[in-house]
Amino acid sequence: MFTGLVTDVGEVIAVEARGDLKRLRIATSYAIETIASGASIACGGPCLTVVATGKSGDKNWFDVDVAAETLARTNAHSWQTGTKLNLERSLKLGDELGGHMVTGHIDGIAKIVAIDAFDGMKRFLIEAPAQLARFIAEKGSVALDGTSLTVNESVGNRFSVLLIPHTLFVTSWGARKAGDELNLEVDLIARYVARLADTKPAV
Repeated sequence: MFTGLVTDVGEVIAVEARGDLKRLRIATSYAIETIASGASIACGGPCLTVVATGKSGDKNWFDVDVAAETLARTNAHSWQTGTKLNLERSLKLGDELGGHMVTGHIDGIAKIVAIDAFDGMKRFLIEAPAQLARFIAEKGSVALDGTSLTVNESVGNRFSVLLIPHTLFVTSWGARKAGDELNLEVDLIARYVARLADTKPAV
């Protein structure tokens, strides 16, 4: 479980194809001795399992395997050497829930339609897959590329989010441009409420 509050921006430094999966090596500022093999880290949104850790020169790194399902359902298929990824380590009991409940299970891929920059901030207009739009509501929460954000407006399949200068600086969002794909995880509560609404009570 995660909160969508990014704690590091990692960088893909190696990609190795292994049949139907890819092994990625991600550079991080996390202390290597604090990352256990098998730990869960949200990388650009998807929850991935650490399979190895190490240090090369002045770079700490960890390896993750990205399976075929993740490659098909997320923007991980486009990750390559140099790709920057928002990182968040899994919650521990007692940690502050500063964002919202995020599972790291991506629902689909959204796309940036337009960006409006002003006063050091940026407003992003985003298009969601049609089947996911009903889970996105004005003033509700959404996770995009692993970042917990508040929906400003939602009309049809499109919605907007506003990022303040701090968020643009400490995440990968500052380099985002129109046309970029984003990993989208809809609000967990909205998903369950919709499922319950669709379920007819037994007679």
